[in-house]
Amino acid sequence: MQKLTDVGENLVNGIASRYNLSHDAVIHMLVSVNNGGCSMAQFNCPELGGSGQWMRGGMTMVGDMFNNGLKSTVDNLCNELANILSNNQIFPVIPAGTPGSNQWWPGNLGSPFSSGAQNNIRYAIFPNRLAVELNGQVSVYDTLDHNIGGVSQQQGNNTSLTFNSQWGTINVNTLPLIPGQAPTPPEPQKDFTQQVTQPNFASLTPSQIEAPVNNTTGQYSVDETLQIIEKLAQLRDSNALSDDEFNIKKSELLKRI
Repeated sequence: MQKLTDVGENLVNGIASRYNLSHDAVIHMLVSVNNGGCSMAQFNCPELGGSGQWMRGGMTMVGDMFNNGLKSTVDNLCNELANILSNNQIFPVIPAGTPGSNQWWPGNLGSPFSSGAQNNIRYAIFPNRLAVELNGQVSVYDTLDHNIGGVSQQQGNNTSLTFNSQWGTINVNTLPLIPGQAPTPPEPQKDFTQQVTQPNFASLTPSQIEAPVNNTTGQYSVDETLQIIEKLAQLRDSNALSDDEFNIKKSELLKRI
């Protein structure tokens, strides 16, 4: 069970009562919002329709994608949890440089100039170093001459990590691993951060919308298609796609059903 401070426990109990949710469900959402830096969350909560994604000030996606009442509930809940996390000590303080700490990377690396989280990955970028935490295990890589712009995880069961640099998209495993930099991982325990089954509609860029070249069926399910179209609409609304690009990709996707 995820440990909370006394203040955190009282706040979670109050939210569970007001939203008519179980204590475990609220903890699950609290951890998801915390892992997303209080600006996003990816979750799989049966009491809230299963898999879903929340972005603060943006689109809220739930398993029942046309259930606007559920979307509103998730949005209100996540916003409230984000505010609570920003203004209260919800989780016990864990020493910097140890697993579970917000400063989870080795202390001798200093402060990163960029950090983030995606699914079950956290990353922090330093001069000539990239620290990655995957399933509680921290690895530090020598970034050589790469100017890293962001780290991502391939969708599906593949846990391969890639990053963007001036040389294009590079697999993290091609970088030299720095020995002796990773803290010892904790003993396995029940922790909601490791129990989240991630939704299939994780954030997409326009180049990721196309079907893989080795897709032998060339088809998507109806649910997958609707999820991708909804994400395309979000990209269009944020001016990442033009109306023509959106309509072309939407037509291509509909043909693959």
